[in-house]
Amino acid sequence: MEIELSCNSYAFESLTVEPFNAEPPRSALISSYVTPVDFFYKRNHGPIPIVDDIESYYVSICGLIENSKDLFMRDIRMLRKYNITATLQCAGNRRTAMSNVRTVKGVGWDVSAIGNAVWSGAKLADVLELVGIPNLTSVTRSGGKHVEFVSIDKCKEENGGPYKASIPLSQATNPEADVLLAYEMNGEAQYSVVALFLVVWATSCLNPVELTSWLTLNSNAYSKFFLSIIMPKPLNRDHGYPLRVVVPGVIGARSVKWLDTINILAEECQGFFMQKDYKMFPPSVNWDNINWKSRRPLMDFPVQHNTETCWLTVRNLLTRGRECDEAWKADPQLLYNLQAKVSGYAVSGGGRGIERVDISVDGGKNWVEASRYQKTGIPYIADHMSSDKWAWVFFEVIIDIPHSTQIVAKAVDTAANVQPESVETIWNLRGVLNTSWHRVQVRVGHSNM
Repeated sequence: MEIELSCNSYAFESLTVEPFNAEPPRSALISSYVTPVDFFYKRNHGPIPIVDDIESYYVSICGLIENSKDLFMRDIRMLRKYNITATLQCAGNRRTAMSNVRTVKGVGWDVSAIGNAVWSGAKLADVLELVGIPNLTSVTRSGGKHVEFVSIDKCKEENGGPYKASIPLSQATNPEADVLLAYEMNGEAQYSVVALFLVVWATSCLNPVELTSWLTLNSNAYSKFFLSIIMPKPLNRDHGYPLRVVVPGVIGARSVKWLDTINILAEECQGFFMQKDYKMFPPSVNWDNINWKSRRPLMDFPVQHNTETCWLTVRNLLTRGRECDEAWKADPQLLYNLQAKVSGYAVSGGGRGIERVDISVDGGKNWVEASRYQKTGIPYIADHMSSDKWAWVFFEVIIDIPHSTQIVAKAVDTAANVQPESVETIWNLRGVLNTSWHRVQVRVGHSNM
């Protein structure tokens, strides 16, 4: 096995090189409901591993179970395949805004350490059934209550050991929790010009007898060739090839990439990133008085949103920057006839839907409700079966603005959880879970975010 850094970062702002961490530009984030792989944020705690022999790769399931088992990729692919649309978000998303209050420790994420993908693979509940753990099990006969995921990658926080995290067994064995061992991301058939040419040639230029003979003589070589081209996209290295865990509705740190081992434990994982990181403390705690044991590891992420775009409209003309300046110079009265188009994403953890998104142009005194949507042509109804319960929701509204102002937005989920108004009240020394109201400053003549 080799270790190397990923270099496929042309569309990203690189925040750290070793380990490699990067996020896409704001403008690209909500360009698509399903985030293209090339625009999905990259979070790593160590060098990115390369698994170069997929035939010999396997995952060990062991611990407090009666029968341990090694599963190869062919074993996992034989299980029923599920496609789950789920948003993953780093717990440190929007950390930079928190660091503006007081210094925090961590990667300086802006607002794009988040992405929404269609993950495909076997449900963890089905995998655990292979080792004798039934669905909806809270404790095994041997006392196992937690499922630990151990990665191939190594990180300095574990003293050179593997990255690891865990979730409760009750969550892992619940089919409705949709925890996946994913081997595809945004899976879709890929066809090359060469492959299409061969298909057309074989079917149009050969008679049935010749075609059968040609396929028989070249079956091994061409079957591998076609499968390599037409098969759905596997995970790439940045996102966990060949196999990763996806835990929907939970902070991204628990969705372990490059899976090596599944351990059934009596207690939650004792790894660094479960016990000495990814915990939220009050503003009064600093590095001198911190007690890591006093807080539980973060799991479900709170309701979150971000306002991604803000365009100024003058008399039905969508304008921005220099165009606005020229329009206003020609007709100063346009200063009193402005509208703003505000759009962005909202998401909540635990499978909770987004009940509403509120927009204000006067600091929160008055609010306008934005429209919400996920899929084109399908009305979004929070917690309805037609909606993706683990995925973000886009919002949009066109609102009158009387002058230069600050646009404020906040989201509310179906459990009536509301984003806090001030980042100061939720400041913490690790800069995690900044879910405060997002604010966009709009000035006459141009807009700044």
